[in-house]
Amino acid sequence: MSKIAARLDSLGLVLPEPLKLPPGVKLPFPWVSVRGERVFVSGHGPQEPDGSVAGPFGQVGADVSMDQARELARKTALAVIGSLQRGLGDLDRITGWCRIFGMVNSAPGFDQQPEVINGFTQVVLDVFGADVGRHTRSAVGMAGLPFKIAVEVEAELLIAP
Repeated sequence: MSKIAARLDSLGLVLPEPLKLPPGVKLPFPWVSVRGERVFVSGHGPQEPDGSVAGPFGQVGADVSMDQARELARKTALAVIGSLQRGLGDLDRITGWCRIFGMVNSAPGFDQQPEVINGFTQVVLDVFGADVGRHTRSAVGMAGLPFKIAVEVEAELLIAP
C-alpha cells in the first residue's frame, strides 16, 4: 500500500468513484492534465462516495449553512484526490500542491469564502502533510456554479517524473 493510500485509510477517508454526470452532460476536457512535472486539475465539486454530486445545493449563506459548506469543501478535496489517483496511478508521485482556486456559490453579502475553502485545505494538509500539502490559494464568491453546487475547486500540483 502506498504512503498516501495508507494515510487516507488511517484517517478513515474514502475517495469517491468517478463523477456520475447528469444525463446528457458531456465534458470536452480531462479532469487531470499532466504537463511534464506539472499537473493541472479541472474544477471539481463535492461528490458522494458513489460518484454522485453531493448536496445540499444552492448559495452559501442562504440555502447552505457554513458547516454544510465546509463539509462540501472537504468532499470536494476527496473528489480531486480521487481524480488524481485515477489520473496519476499513484498519489505518492505528488511532490507538492502549488495552488488551489476555490469558488463558493455565495448569497449576496456572504463574505466567508476563505472559511469555506478551509475545509478543502485541511483535507490536503491532513492527507499529504505540511510539506507536500502546503499551497497558495484563492477563495472567491460566485453568483452561481454548475448544477447549483455550493463549492468548486481547481488545483495545480507538482509530481515526480
